[in-house]
Amino acid sequence: MKPRDSALAVVVALIWGANFVAIKIGLESVPPLLFLALRFVAVCLPAVFLVRRPDLPWRDLALIGLFVSLGQFALLYLALHLGMPPGLSSLVLQAQVLLTVVIGAVWLRERPTRVQLAGVGVGAAGLVTIAVARGLTSPLLPLLVLVLAALSWAIGNVLTRRAGAGGAAGRAGGGFRAGLGLTVWSGVVVPVPAFALSWVVEGPDAIATALSHLPWAAILSTAFTAYLSSLVGYGIWNTLLARYAVAKVAPFAMLVPVFGMTAAAVLLGERPSLAEWVGGAVLLAGVAAAVLWRPRSGREVTVEVEPATGPPLETAALVQRPGHATP
Repeated sequence: MKPRDSALAVVVALIWGANFVAIKIGLESVPPLLFLALRFVAVCLPAVFLVRRPDLPWRDLALIGLFVSLGQFALLYLALHLGMPPGLSSLVLQAQVLLTVVIGAVWLRERPTRVQLAGVGVGAAGLVTIAVARGLTSPLLPLLVLVLAALSWAIGNVLTRRAGAGGAAGRAGGGFRAGLGLTVWSGVVVPVPAFALSWVVEGPDAIATALSHLPWAAILSTAFTAYLSSLVGYGIWNTLLARYAVAKVAPFAMLVPVFGMTAAAVLLGERPSLAEWVGGAVLLAGVAAAVLWRPRSGREVTVEVEPATGPPLETAALVQRPGHATP
């Protein structure tokens, strides 16, 4: 990759890592489901009038949006609201890569390699280590909700693969515009259900109070998550994927938890325990095995990873290309 493009990839990883802290700051004054609805209103308007809809049936767009955008982010926001540290969340959510491998193998009959299966096992061991460490000092509910967020994202990844959304995006023009198309149009399904859930779960009084006393921190947080993380971040990332092989771009995604944990430590004073650090390192090693290992020849299995906090095509999709050797 050219130095300029490598720098752009690092900037995107920095944006996505810092996004966890931005979400946490916004949640201090806005209920999680309402905050989610506001984010996707900002993502979709006015972009929905400016970006072409992908060549996909509405049913597929709705399913992708429900699992990747509504399900994942509603559960992520809830986990952070319940007390899950944002830095550690940026790491644990990478479990979606491993879950995508498993679901893709069961649902789409895709065949992960032995190294990728070993990565799933190693990553699971890391998650268990984090769970035990958290359970000794804090309630496990936020962690369990976060794992469900990763599961929702993984299901959405497989739905994206099954629908052929990548090919549809390519036919829509490729690069920045294609990525924005799927991001925006699958995000259209989020605001109404999110507002409805907020009304039922959080209550009209909480909504009225939050909207009538919306501090600048919440406004800036919403802008960061919608414009920088979702639109700018994903637009740049998808452009890089259009220029270079996935194997050259995907490793930069591994920087997201690094930046996420650093931002949380600097801005929020987050300090994971030693056991959480160990569990996180083991989990990241499992993700690295699933993402970075490439066979020398024969059937190629490539895991495309784009980090958490990003929109729908930021996936960990298991792709098989029979008879195509890795360059």
